[in-house]
Parts: sequence; structure tokens; C-alpha cells
Amino acid sequence: MFSVKTMDKGNFITFEGIDGSGKTSLIKAIAHELVAQGLDVLTTQEPGGTQLGMRLREVFLRVQSEEEISPLAEALLFAADRAQHVECLIKPALKAGKIIISDRFTDSTLAYQGAGRNLPLKLLEQLINIASGGLTPDLTILLDLPVQTAILRKQNQGIQVNRMDTEKAEFYERVRKAYLELAARNPERFRIVSADKPFDEVKKETLNFIWDFLGSQKGYYSISKNKPEISL
Repeated sequence: MFSVKTMDKGNFITFEGIDGSGKTSLIKAIAHELVAQGLDVLTTQEPGGTQLGMRLREVFLRVQSEEEISPLAEALLFAADRAQHVECLIKPALKAGKIIISDRFTDSTLAYQGAGRNLPLKLLEQLINIASGGLTPDLTILLDLPVQTAILRKQNQGIQVNRMDTEKAEFYERVRKAYLELAARNPERFRIVSADKPFDEVKKETLNFIWDFLGSQKGYYSISKNKPEISL
């Protein structure tokens, strides 16, 4: 049903969406399914994919601090995290032929620091290019969810509040709109999945997008017309 051919390089898949859209749980489930099919998968996140990134993540998400983090400083923190992430983790993993699944990448900068914080897009694009070295995801899954639903989910999770949880709904409305605009401008890379559905349905739809993408990679993977069985 499914066989892996010799690979010259890996593939880079990113998951995007507003806080509360369910990326973390979905990535874990998707990675489990891919590994079960014999694929070499590496999951990571931004910020926090490296040891330096974990320290930057702690600073960024801390609710109480001695001073407020300015929008520009926030963008620069993410750029520093990304530069380390790309050079020390993503590039070596791609060279080794792994499938990398990252919870956030450059689109988050445009959505959060651009639309959310109102920083100039030209400036952010320059930072992105420097930090990422021009690396672009091969496939991006956008988990789209109404803001109020996302807020309720976060509240019901009962987890420790972080800095991003203190943002107002208007902030996340701007971020969500920016994500949808990015997807509309890059239809060849983005796949939109409605996260306002039962988890099993979201997982199945996402897996179908990923199998279709992997199956389109000539000389990369060989997949029969019947996708691998998806266990829910």
C-alpha cells in the first residue's frame, strides 16, 4: 500500500493558526500516524525548537516581567529563535531526509507581529529572509477557528496562562484574517482545515492533505491510489 523510496532531501510541513486552534494535539497525532507508516518524522516548534529557543520562549511567554516587550523586540526575539532553529535543527534534518513538522514558522511572524502588532510588513519580510535564509515550507496546514471558540477552548483547558492569553479578541481577529489572506495568496502551499469540528474529523482531513502532498513528490514517495488506512 505504501512504500518509501530513496530520498535526496526531506520535506518541511508547518502548522499555523491562532492560539487555541489545536495545533499541538493535532501535530502529535499526525506524527504518530506518519511514523506508523515507516516515515522518519521530526516534530518541532517556534519558539522553542532548540535549547536557545526554549530560553527565548520562556522569556516571551512570561506574563509578569520587569518591563513590557515592545513589538519590535518581540519580532527580533522570534528572528533570533528562527535563525538558530533553521541552522541547528531544520537544515540538518532536511539534509538527512526527514519529514519535519513544525508548530509555527514564518507565517506566524506575518500574522502576529504584522497584523497583530501592526509592524511594517517590509521590515518583517526582511527579518524573515535573514533568519530563515529563504527557507519556505513545502506544505502549510492552516487550522482555522473562530476567535471566540478559540478563547473558550483555552479557558476550558485549565492550563497556566501565558502572555499571549492576555491579548484581546480584536488582536486575534486581525491575526486570523491575516492567516486567511496568506492562504489565499499562496494556494499552492496552504491547505485550510476547519478546526471547529470534532478532533477525529480534523485529523482525518489533515492526514488526507498530507498523503496527497507526499504522493505528489515524484521519486520521493510511492503511494497507491488508496491512501494508507487512517485509524481514528
